[in-house]
Amino acid sequence: MEIEQKDGNKNKAPLFGARHVQCILMFFGISAAFAQRVNLSVAIVAMMDKNFANPDFEEYQWSEKTKSYLLSSFFWGYFVTQIPGSQLARRFGGKITLLLSIVLSGVLALLTPLSVRLGDWQLLFGLRLCQGLLQGSSFASVHTLLSKWILAEERSSLGTFCYTGLAFGSVLMMLVSGWIASSTLGWPGIFYFAGLFSIIWGFAWYFFGANTPRECKWMSEEERLFIEAAMVTMSRSDPEHATMKTPWLKILTSLPFLVLLLAQCAYAWGFWTMMTEIPSYMKNILKQDIQSNAIMSSAPYLANIFLTFVFCVLASFLIKHGYTSVNASRKLFNTLGYWVPIVPLILLGYMRADQSELALALLVIAVGVNTAGNLGFLINHIDLSPNFAGVLMGIANCAANIMSLLAPLAVGVFVTDAENVEQWRIVFYIASGMYFVGNLLFILFGQTTIQAWNYPKRHHPQPNERDHTGI
Repeated sequence: MEIEQKDGNKNKAPLFGARHVQCILMFFGISAAFAQRVNLSVAIVAMMDKNFANPDFEEYQWSEKTKSYLLSSFFWGYFVTQIPGSQLARRFGGKITLLLSIVLSGVLALLTPLSVRLGDWQLLFGLRLCQGLLQGSSFASVHTLLSKWILAEERSSLGTFCYTGLAFGSVLMMLVSGWIASSTLGWPGIFYFAGLFSIIWGFAWYFFGANTPRECKWMSEEERLFIEAAMVTMSRSDPEHATMKTPWLKILTSLPFLVLLLAQCAYAWGFWTMMTEIPSYMKNILKQDIQSNAIMSSAPYLANIFLTFVFCVLASFLIKHGYTSVNASRKLFNTLGYWVPIVPLILLGYMRADQSELALALLVIAVGVNTAGNLGFLINHIDLSPNFAGVLMGIANCAANIMSLLAPLAVGVFVTDAENVEQWRIVFYIASGMYFVGNLLFILFGQTTIQAWNYPKRHHPQPNERDHTGI
């Protein structure tokens, strides 16, 4: 890839450079954040298992309703700080907000076993709520950083790679949870692992992360010039960007953004229904023990990681060779990610304990193909407004995480008997309906054109900027 400057000189993109290092660090940062979010989903199976092999750790007889409160507790705090967190990331840069959100939350992960011992589920609920408050700025921070580091041409591949950390963090916790819970560490070790992982990542991010290429002291001058020459939109080069007022009214009345917000809400409901409830579904319906439960629960997310790379390559190929426009690509992959999982999810509600292999295959399809949505709605915020990508993510993620909060609570309402497959059937029907409606709206009304409110009032987009589609 080459960028030609006004003086005729050409800057070449390094095959592997600082921007790739930033993406790798953000990948592991998101992984650490998600390891903290899902650790309770896998640990709670051991914490409530009467027949669990390790008698050295206390067993808790919580009701399904209490369990649903605990699984949703993170999101009670998480959605509150989405918009304030996005403003902080825009004001101070994404590096410090991402660092503090993940590391401080990681410290609380280390304190989780102690909190349960001292205050039972009530104190655990409060601690998880605080973790959610701390992590509220994480996605907005990543979007803010991506808008400064990642070229438009690389947005689908590198941007989506960063968010593959969601699946990686989930797989990591699910794979190690069975082994850790069965070891001398017991279920508390699951929380210790997530906390230490986050703190180790924090040291690496502190020394090697940077808000912008100009602030990165160890990257080559060649790559810095290349990125700065490529950043042709106002979001990258305008000195007034940091002081531009957020156009709240225009954002909240923008049809493309509102559709994106609804699509993100639908995704969050389905994603977190599967994320928080798969371990319980495996145990109660498919009768899997804690170790096989962890292995089976992680298999769909391994497929998710693998298919992410497949979809990234496919999306880049289709756009590069002119087979699809960026707008068509966003909607195509969003459709794959939303509509393909509908049938497997519905069929899951009809599985019996002797059909665990078939149920696993359905979960692999549903969760694996679900990652295609990351090439659709998840980077659409940057398409619509590079200058306010973090703010858009903050607003949309705030709304989406109300869904993330409600999804586990809904399971607690509908699933009063965890071994009743007919009650689980309702849960899967609701998630499928969310996916269908969310993607239908995105197909009909979603856009990839940079919106006029992205720019300062004095700036008038050039024709190439109006036609800019994000890739």
